[in-house]
Amino acid sequence: MAEFIGEWSLEREISQADGGQARFEGMAEWRASGGGADYLERGELVMPTGRFAAERRYRWESDLSVWFDDGRFFHQVPEAGGETGHWCDPDQYDVSYDFSLWPLWLVRWQVRGPRKDYVMVSRYAPLEAKG
Repeated sequence: MAEFIGEWSLEREISQADGGQARFEGMAEWRASGGGADYLERGELVMPTGRFAAERRYRWESDLSVWFDDGRFFHQVPEAGGETGHWCDPDQYDVSYDFSLWPLWLVRWQVRGPRKDYVMVSRYAPLEAKG
């Protein structure tokens, strides 16, 4: 968990199955708190219709379990990278963490459901030297 503490640049590409595209430009921050960390990302969601302020919060525990800010379990990050997922009825969220170029790393989500079908790739880079 300690390797994540601090500020990171965050770039995210969102590709809809129907060809629609969007991106997120901003930053992510992990702040140490109670044996884990509070996660905050903020920036702008850039869509064909304009730019919109966006923010998301999670709680990461020391075992790399991730929780929504309302206390519900989200998913478990594989320590060495790899795949996991989250079922949010009626949608399946499959995720792959790639730490192979640490401290640069990426997260790829494939989301499918009755009204959702997209891939979202997030790229993180430290704003200060890490590990």
